[in-house]
Amino acid sequence: MTHCPYCALQCGTQLSQDNGAVRVRPTDFPVNRGGLCQKGWTAPALLDTPDRLRTPLIGGKPADWDTALDTVANELRRIRNEHGPDAVGVFGGGGLTNEKAYLLGKFARLALGTSRIDYNGRFCMSSAAAASTAAFGLDRGLPFPVTDLGDADVVLLAGSNVAETMPPIMRHLDGARLIVIDPRHSRTAERATLHLRPVPGTDLAVALGLLHLVVTGGWCDEAYIRTRTTGFEDARRRAIAWWPERVEQVTGVSAAALRDAARLLGQARSAYVLTGRGAEQHSNGTDTVSAFINLALALGLPGRMGSGYGCLTGQGNGQGGREHGQKADQLPGYRMITDPLARQHIAQVWGVPPETLPGAGLSAYELLDSLGTARGPKGLLVFGSNPAVSAPHAGHVIDRLSALDMLVVADFVPSETARMADVVLPVTQWAEEEGTLTNLEGRVLRRKRLRPPPDGVRTDLEILHGLAVRLGEPETRYPTSPRAVFDELRRASAGGKADYSGISYARLDAGEALHWPCPDTGEPHPGTPRLFLDTFAHPDGRARFVDVEHHDAAEAVGPDFPLYATTGRVLAHYQSGAQTRRIRELAEAEPEPFVEVHPDTADLAGLREGDLAEVRSARGRMTARVRLTGTLRLDTVFLPFHFPGDGSANRVTNAALDPTSRMPEFKVCAVRIGPAEAGHD
Repeated sequence: MTHCPYCALQCGTQLSQDNGAVRVRPTDFPVNRGGLCQKGWTAPALLDTPDRLRTPLIGGKPADWDTALDTVANELRRIRNEHGPDAVGVFGGGGLTNEKAYLLGKFARLALGTSRIDYNGRFCMSSAAAASTAAFGLDRGLPFPVTDLGDADVVLLAGSNVAETMPPIMRHLDGARLIVIDPRHSRTAERATLHLRPVPGTDLAVALGLLHLVVTGGWCDEAYIRTRTTGFEDARRRAIAWWPERVEQVTGVSAAALRDAARLLGQARSAYVLTGRGAEQHSNGTDTVSAFINLALALGLPGRMGSGYGCLTGQGNGQGGREHGQKADQLPGYRMITDPLARQHIAQVWGVPPETLPGAGLSAYELLDSLGTARGPKGLLVFGSNPAVSAPHAGHVIDRLSALDMLVVADFVPSETARMADVVLPVTQWAEEEGTLTNLEGRVLRRKRLRPPPDGVRTDLEILHGLAVRLGEPETRYPTSPRAVFDELRRASAGGKADYSGISYARLDAGEALHWPCPDTGEPHPGTPRLFLDTFAHPDGRARFVDVEHHDAAEAVGPDFPLYATTGRVLAHYQSGAQTRRIRELAEAEPEPFVEVHPDTADLAGLREGDLAEVRSARGRMTARVRLTGTLRLDTVFLPFHFPGDGSANRVTNAALDPTSRMPEFKVCAVRIGPAEAGHD
């Protein structure tokens, strides 16, 4: 048994081989209960994709491993000697195993000595992480098992289209009345009891309006607020100014619909508030999530059996990926790199003086934006990410990648970023490697190997070991065995917020369900499937209301760019599409980029169903096939972000950053549309 390589549900699967062909079937694992989406069913096809990388490439030409690693190490050494350690950067991914994420962070900070490390998870859940930490003192996507959702009366989904992005979770929502907040009538909204369609970028005002109605409707849990929280009065005063008619004027959500939503939540026996990327990917994303957490706290949901707040993590190891050192400001165990005690603990585990550890680096987009400049890295190593497609203002990011002295990409397919690389290092895929991942519930899972990798392919751990030794590091500091790396990770995480010290491969292989924190107490700790039942993680044990106010998106519509563009995922594809676009069934299901447009909006732009349209913002342009969608807002177009080149939605998106999480504003930018110029087809 192993787990699907895609989203953070990490559905349970059973792999087998028949004459060399890998077959998959779902298991009755709690999160998927015997179901899989089409991405999971077709995942084995990627293992033998015709353009699978099977040998290192230098300048696009095949090379042996020693030559490739020598080339990379020599150039890294030259750049560091001439420009200092921060002249080398590392960009990781939320799909890497815990072991890879841990060793990548260690490699960056010790072998390279650089602070310039971050990862694509900054684009995924960083706003919810910041908001959850502020409110609860701890960030875990769902602080309860997915199966708890099955008993809910009402579930509010703010900015999440789970029916397409993680379909098996819908099995747990079938009995609930859904309130969906999304400017688009998505597949999830089709299942909703109530669908609120705000103007893109106004989700925070919707949350403030709901809190207003909960307060004035008498639905606050006064005893819970009094005994388990602080800061309610400031949040209440803020929300009182957001009466329903004002919210309608700002958001377009009718006062009547807002009242219906508040009534459903206020009268529910069991309710959950769940946020996704649609609430987070804004220049005020942290405040937006905080506003929805305030709503949940006022209703008395977090830390209660049968109710709660959670964030729906996106990437397969989006949770574990940020806990163990890939993020610019964090060390393993979810420790902050600026904390002297945290630095001392990790330095002791690594066998180095604390003062040798670098400080906090740049966030993901800021790192990419600085590449090749006087202040930024001249060399970059990319593991498990495709920023040429996935980053905002993608045309600019491609320019910055092109300005590097050296770009090194470790991948198993020639992604758009790998095609730009000076050196490409072919790595193993999910069914060819061992390791652990942490799903959206904080449950640590075992990835098990079905078959050996092809000749000429190495693991990420082997690559990091080979480079570190060439850079003068001790061989024993960078194990190539996932089990050995995990055992070190356990020691490094001990005593931290994300404590894995009581988890072992033996316990996971025996089938134990272990959610962190799971400390080593001398006796087998059962793990913590449900957080906050007795106390929150702040020193006083109380949750915090955070006083937040709505402000407009960083970019306003106007005469030149009169429409809002919002981006998202579709059922057939995943992230930048580098994997799913190579699978025949998925590519046939969604073969090309498209833009959803209301028929009246399309008519004004001179567009019809099936036309090729140009979508242009202040940053760039992309082309996509028109899909007329009568349920879409007239002022909004929707773009999937899975496609490269002229079809890349991120050529138009805005890189405005949230001041706290440093997450870019993917979900709203100002555009205009019209017929594509001749030749763009």
